[in-house]
Order: sequence, then structure tokens, then C-alpha cells
Amino acid sequence: MKVVGVIPARYASTRFPGKPLVKILGKPMVLWVAERTADALGKENTYVATDDNRIADVVIQAGFQAVMTSDKCLTGTDRLWDFAQQIPADIYINVQGDEPMVKPSDIHKVIDTKKQYSHAIINAMCKLRAEEDPQDLTIPKVLASRYGDLIYMSRSPIPYPKSGNLEGITFYKQVCIYAFNYQELQAFGKEMKKAYCEQFEDIEILRFLDLGFKVKMVEVEASSAAVDLPEHVPMIEKLMSYDHS
Repeated sequence: MKVVGVIPARYASTRFPGKPLVKILGKPMVLWVAERTADALGKENTYVATDDNRIADVVIQAGFQAVMTSDKCLTGTDRLWDFAQQIPADIYINVQGDEPMVKPSDIHKVIDTKKQYSHAIINAMCKLRAEEDPQDLTIPKVLASRYGDLIYMSRSPIPYPKSGNLEGITFYKQVCIYAFNYQELQAFGKEMKKAYCEQFEDIEILRFLDLGFKVKMVEVEASSAAVDLPEHVPMIEKLMSYDHS
């Protein structure tokens, strides 16, 4: 069974242009993610899917593989569909390019779950850290059933108590490691438009729910943190320095 790790990376981010190339502890962020993905899957099965030669050049110079994709991709998963039409595999692991602390063990956990639940989309989640605000709109929050099936994902706190008091609630956030097969990516990509709820939440996994797919959530370690805005860089550097100490 061929499993490939794909890191979608675009330069023209609205909120953070050039984000994949921002230096984290002196190294472009996309390379941190590529190295950790390669630790899980091997360099020969690790790819960066991009529409920008600046990103591709950095990736190739570091000894990794880059695949050029369309500059019209609506989301990272649409970019994975573009990639899947060029590189055949049984399982495609999407590792988000803005999570430089991604753990190889968590990638393996997502792969193992996909093998167990072959007809479900697999996505990772973890508990919010104490210092993270559940009302932070840059963090997608997860609501899953007791069986681990995704009920909904939102940038708002979910579940949201009727009292409005968020104390004492355990919130989960999305960790952007996903597992798909070719047919699932094809159904997603051939839509060529965002689902109604996806448009407002700006969370692409919601398109799969809208299409009727089951999404199985996998809990991973709570050290994950994403770089969504420039001001997140010092925070992630502090966390990564601690992680390496």
C-alpha cells in the first residue's frame, strides 16, 4: 500500500503572504513540516504541492520533492486533488504547512486509523492548551460524537453553553493532519466551489460533511500549534525551543 505525505503550500495567503517561507528558528517553516513528515514516511514519499516557484526552489534545494499545482485551488485539499491527479497513491496524508510542530507519531496514528476506517475521512484533533482562547477565531474547534465521528467544526467555541460561561468546558481543536483516498479527493475537488458552511467558517473539512462523507476524528498530542498570522511566529518559536530543550 502506497502512502504519501503531501504538504500544500501557497505563497499568496491573504492573511500572511509568503507564510511557508517564514523563518522559524532560522529555517523556512515548510522545511520543518517536510522534515517531520519525512521522519514518518521517508523522503521518497514526502512532497510539497505548491503553485509558486519560490517555495518549490527552497524545497528542492533542501532535497525534498515539489509538485507544481494550479494557482486556482480554493483550499489545501483542492490542491491535494490537483496533486493526486499527478502522483498515484492508495492513501494521501495532508500535512498542513503551517504546523511545524507536527509529530511523526501523530502522522502514523492518522494513517493507522485510515487503514482501519477506509471509507471515512480521517482528521486529527487535540485539546486546547490552557493558554489558548476558545474564542480565538484562528482556531477551528471540533465537536465529535462519543464514537469519534465529526459532528461539526467551527471557529466559534463548540459546544457553546446556553449560559455563555465557557469555564469548565473541555474544548478540542483541529490538528491539520488528514487522510484521504483518491475517490474522496476527487469528490471534493470536482465540486470546484466551497460548501455553504465552508464559505463562512473557512474550514475546508466541512465540504466533506456537506457531501455526506463520514469524518473520523483522531485525538493526538496536545502540543500542536499552527502559525496562522505573523504574530504567531514568536509563540511557535518559544514552544519549539521548549520542545527541543
